[in-house]
Amino acid sequence: MEDKILLAHGSGGKLMHDLIKQLFLKKFNNPILAKLDDMAALDLGNAKVAFTTDTYVVDPLFFPGGDIGKLAICGTVNDLVMSGAIPKYISAAFIVEEGLSFTELEGILKSMAEAAKEAGVAVVTGDTKVVEKGGADKLFINTAGVGIIPDDVDISGSNAKPGDKVILSGTIGDHGIAVMSHREGLKFKTTLTSDCAPLNQLVAEMLKASKKIRCLRDPTRGGLASTLNEFADQSRVGIVVEEQLVPIKEEVLGACEMLGYDPFHIANEGKLVAIVAPKDAEKLVAVMRGNKYGKDATVIGEVVDEPRGKVMVKTVIGATRILDMLVGEQLPRIC
Repeated sequence: MEDKILLAHGSGGKLMHDLIKQLFLKKFNNPILAKLDDMAALDLGNAKVAFTTDTYVVDPLFFPGGDIGKLAICGTVNDLVMSGAIPKYISAAFIVEEGLSFTELEGILKSMAEAAKEAGVAVVTGDTKVVEKGGADKLFINTAGVGIIPDDVDISGSNAKPGDKVILSGTIGDHGIAVMSHREGLKFKTTLTSDCAPLNQLVAEMLKASKKIRCLRDPTRGGLASTLNEFADQSRVGIVVEEQLVPIKEEVLGACEMLGYDPFHIANEGKLVAIVAPKDAEKLVAVMRGNKYGKDATVIGEVVDEPRGKVMVKTVIGATRILDMLVGEQLPRIC
């Protein structure tokens, strides 16, 4: 590990995972945390509860398709539902830099309220701190979320089995490129917007159609590459992805080619990756396509025995490459 924290330690890539495993996990190690899912599944006697927390530092506060408030609610809801949970309650704590306008704050709170209403959750507690000018960057938001996991649901990144199919709910890279292009003033022929959205209804429809969903995760920081590598590592399996099956918008491809980015590493905020039993894959894709947040869902690959802990991509030219986690930092402050 580096002697000092770098921006890359928050990228969702290899350095962040090393930091978590080599420092945080060693200090706080317990069976619940050691699973390294995006939320903790807690057994509270008569109920299984999903519990998660997150912090949002996106720059700029407002971007095409959303703002830091919408992002905070949707991100928290999505972390809960990736366990199959029904999200119920959210806390919201605000670190506000002196000088933020009331108009900006009111707009952010309005977005949070609208996103919470769509997701069917209530913001039930919170906190506000104000720091001096220069003590933060306008506004940071910390959230925690609680949801109920149905008794017949068992979803974890450690559940993948050889033969399972990998499903992606839609195009990748929209959020990261939308935020980055707005921040840097890049222009595209069409307006690219963030895919920021709550996915609880989509997941509920998937679970109604099949209980053979092994793994779910929203590929945020570190993108699709980090999520697939997490699954491969947690389940001790290999994953093979067909590059030509992964949906990517032309604007995202163009931006990545221009800037030297790999779209597999770009953040998303309204997509999910599912690993499911092979016999249920096509049925689930059909159900997902009936939801506005899954209309471009497709099978992109499968789980294999070997190489364990590795993700392989079959390219459009017929070659095979290793898809590793992001090393370094491409897009800081993306969520």
